[in-house]
Amino acid sequence: MLFRLISRQNSHPSILSSLRRLCHGPSPPPPPPSRLRDYGFVPPDTLSPRNPNADFSGRYRSRSQRKREKPHYRPPSSLDRAGRTPVHSDLPFDLRFSYTESDPNVRPIGLREPRYSPFGPDRVDRVWTGVCAPAVDPTVRSVDGDGGDSQRAELEAKARESREAVLGEPLTEAERKKLVESCQRNRTKRQINLGRDGLTHNMLNDIHNNWKNAEAVRIKCMGVPTVDMNNVCIQIEDKTGGKIIHQHCGLIMLYRGRNYDPRKRPVIPLMLWKPHEPVYPRLIKTVIDGLTIEETKAMRKRGLQAPVLTKLAKNGYYNGLVPMVRDAFITDELVRIDCKGLEKSDYKKIGCKLRDLVPCILVTFDKEQIVVWRGKEYATNPQQTSHDDTFSNVIEHQK
Repeated sequence: MLFRLISRQNSHPSILSSLRRLCHGPSPPPPPPSRLRDYGFVPPDTLSPRNPNADFSGRYRSRSQRKREKPHYRPPSSLDRAGRTPVHSDLPFDLRFSYTESDPNVRPIGLREPRYSPFGPDRVDRVWTGVCAPAVDPTVRSVDGDGGDSQRAELEAKARESREAVLGEPLTEAERKKLVESCQRNRTKRQINLGRDGLTHNMLNDIHNNWKNAEAVRIKCMGVPTVDMNNVCIQIEDKTGGKIIHQHCGLIMLYRGRNYDPRKRPVIPLMLWKPHEPVYPRLIKTVIDGLTIEETKAMRKRGLQAPVLTKLAKNGYYNGLVPMVRDAFITDELVRIDCKGLEKSDYKKIGCKLRDLVPCILVTFDKEQIVVWRGKEYATNPQQTSHDDTFSNVIEHQK
């Protein structure tokens, strides 16, 4: 009541402030003056504009007038050469997507797409045939009429000489052990994984990149290519020009050579995308050669009921599969391999390798199983030797 009576009258401001202080308590002390000016601090214009009476009409300008937008990022197109000349590579072999999973002796019966080069249009001075880019232009006829065989022989001889010059003198046993020890998992994480596609073309570039900083590189092989490790080791040495100094199961140590110079590495054009697989003849025939339709149906039904020889793990090591099938054919006519969990393309490639390496006849791929038949003339054939005698144990050619 007292406050209302006094406020209605024209009281002095000091009296009102004293009354408010009594009612609401003491007011907080004023903040200390800022000393940022003493240290040369100048606040930005956004916090304390220098001209508070400035015109803010620019706030309502259009966005295009206030700030010019940057053009959106446009990635470089593989179809745009940008005026560059085609790359020339002196590699003495045909450029393929995979060197271990494609057989140059098997000719496809068709293509799934037009012959678009995986290197990009007009980026490599080689013709893409739909399967590979040959070292010898197939459109150029040789004067001798040998289809370019003489030119291929010259390229191979030249590559052999350059490889021997890069490798230099053979390693001593102490040097080999030192390099193998430096490539172990507890020493370095530098590793190249070789998977279901085998030794791909772009993997050659990865190997040479690793050889810039290390004399040897570790390669781990998994999956389908390990069925034929002998072919994997041969292709790695042939296509890279290096030397395998150690091989245990799917682990390979590849040496670059004494006289290797990273500045003189071969030109390896990279594939920008994976080409489509050509159309090859069917692996499973409707009627097996030498049998009737009823016998073929009965054999497929009997093969799916046969006991399982082994079960393949995904991305496993399958180098012992071929001798295992050969030993099983001594007592059994049909062999069944369980491939549950594997990709369909994987166990088809495994079956194709078994057909060529054992050899045997493919019966069916139904229900994720590989069923193979030894054939009628299996007993008259001589026993096959192991297909991986060259690289089965520790490499001994350095001793």
